[in-house]
Amino acid sequence: MMEIAGLVFPLFGLILLGYIAARITKQPEAAMGWLSTFIIYVSLPCLFFKLLSQTPVEKLASWDFIGINLLATFSVFVMVFGISRLTTKSTTPEATIQGLAGAYGNIGFMGPGIALLSFGELAAVPLALIFCFENIMHFTLAPTLMAFASGKASNIGGLIFEIGKKVLLHPFILATIVGVSAAIIGFTPPTPVERLIDYLAQAAAPCALFAMGVTLALRPLRRIPGELSFIIPFNLAIHPILMYLALSWFGNFDPIWVYTAVLLAALPTATNVFIIAQQYGVWIERASATILLSTMISVVTVSVLLYAMTTGLMPVDLFP
Repeated sequence: MMEIAGLVFPLFGLILLGYIAARITKQPEAAMGWLSTFIIYVSLPCLFFKLLSQTPVEKLASWDFIGINLLATFSVFVMVFGISRLTTKSTTPEATIQGLAGAYGNIGFMGPGIALLSFGELAAVPLALIFCFENIMHFTLAPTLMAFASGKASNIGGLIFEIGKKVLLHPFILATIVGVSAAIIGFTPPTPVERLIDYLAQAAAPCALFAMGVTLALRPLRRIPGELSFIIPFNLAIHPILMYLALSWFGNFDPIWVYTAVLLAALPTATNVFIIAQQYGVWIERASATILLSTMISVVTVSVLLYAMTTGLMPVDLFP
């Protein structure tokens, strides 16, 4: 149990420190601007480049792993979307944000820190692949469904261009492309550049988790939306269970890859869901509440999951 506490406490401790610092100093949300810029455009891209550029090329073409992962995550999105439409009579834009809240885990800010701390650099490749392809899927789903809901889907060319631009110009995706390219050609940066990349990569997880705590403090929970009664169980329980069953049933993957995928599927709702909600002016306060509450509950659920992984209670080959 102390080993699990050693894994979990630094991660959620950093979030708690950010939350406390924001509550004490009462800085405006605009003060987060440069830290967010550093994390999104500098530090995390350096981390992804570093990890991918040092990875054997054959491991990067794991299309069966990628396909199963996307199928499990997309299935969660579809189920939450359908429940939202049928039971709460949500509009398509509202159901889209709710679907993302159930399926889009915090793989950008929390993912690298928790996966690498838990499983070491062996988790780097599945982490980067999941991050890259799941983001492409989410960045495609949101504008497509919003366009159909608003009646703007007739301009297919413009819609495809906007989706492609959003995907290809995202700094994490660009860093992934550059990192994979460096691995393919065997490129190693000059020593001074390599050391700078190392320093920036080491800052990624602490800064991202601290920033997440600040963000949660700046968006207090005013009330608990009724929709969270099914969104959070899908987000924190059904998603990782489905991921585990799918990877166990359909493939014979490295244990670290399976555990990394399941761990990432168990992470709380991504802060990007709030950003997408703001972008389209839909379900904004409730998206904020989902992020805060799912993050609080994940302290327990992620700890239990890590305990099951590290003690053998959760075998990789469930269907030998």
